[in-house]
Amino acid sequence: MTPSQGFLAEIKDAVTTRAALLVLGVLVLQLAFITSYIGAFHHPKPSEIPIAVAAPAAEVAQRSAQQLATLPGDPLDPRVVGGEAAALAQVRNRDVDGALIIDPAGRTDRLLVASGAGASLSQALEEVVGAAERAQGRTVRVADVAPAAKGDSRGLSSFYLVIGWCVGGYLCAAILAISAGARPANPHRAVIRLGALLVYAIAAGLLGAVIAGPVLDALPGSIMGLWGLGTLVVFAVGAITLAFQGLAGVIGIGLAILLVVVLGNPSAGGAYPYPLLPPFWSTIGPALPPGAGTYAARSITYFNGNGAGGPMLVLSAWALVGAAVTLACATLRHDRPSVAAATD
Repeated sequence: MTPSQGFLAEIKDAVTTRAALLVLGVLVLQLAFITSYIGAFHHPKPSEIPIAVAAPAAEVAQRSAQQLATLPGDPLDPRVVGGEAAALAQVRNRDVDGALIIDPAGRTDRLLVASGAGASLSQALEEVVGAAERAQGRTVRVADVAPAAKGDSRGLSSFYLVIGWCVGGYLCAAILAISAGARPANPHRAVIRLGALLVYAIAAGLLGAVIAGPVLDALPGSIMGLWGLGTLVVFAVGAITLAFQGLAGVIGIGLAILLVVVLGNPSAGGAYPYPLLPPFWSTIGPALPPGAGTYAARSITYFNGNGAGGPMLVLSAWALVGAAVTLACATLRHDRPSVAAATD
């Protein structure tokens, strides 16, 4: 055997075809990660931001709403409401992201924003509405009716908390797979894994809420509410990862990363809430765990839980589907040998 043949044989022995394919999969994930983050964040642009418009006279509010609706690029989605109280209620209920209160007796109007829902979103509203008001020879005074806490820079702490919970969910599931095989041997093992994941999720949800709240003083919302949300986020992501592992083995970990990290994080509405993201990302974001978790965390923290119901249902659906697929895969795998024996 020549030295070159020996070296080639050593390479083939050291790097198996399976390993080479897995490395190629990692490369694809890496490029997808770069593409998704830059694609989502490189050019934020306001698009149909829901905003309430109120005035003492309905015709004045209607006229202002029509003017805002015809702005170039459709940055706003204005809707007329029955007065300032109704406008404020819609902002606090998360039905709209801001409200313009028209004062026909003067030249200065008021813009209600909620930086707790994301500083970039409230800033975009200020810029768009401010420019529209100046074009009409008017000025606008901004009032933040749901401000982010001092320790919550730009309203991003909720997003980072949820991302941490998501990372814990898929890492816990991955470790359970590494320790005893990617696919559980039988339904009992699948139940044990799901039970271990639930215990981990309860602990991770509580500790994350305590760190973000009392320890770092970043999120002033209900500890119990955030604990429940954190438990659901961690379990949902972990259950999805277990389900992917049941379907595809160790490759399932990569599929979970693709769903949660590559697709879920850029579309979560963290740095740029949904109305500032490109259409693809703003469409998928609410349906994925990071987006649902981030929206619910902000609702719990700054809006007394208003608007959190839908995202919690999304997370519950992921948790139930993940658990069901995990159990189904384990059951089918356990039954295959007996079926094969019966046919011999």
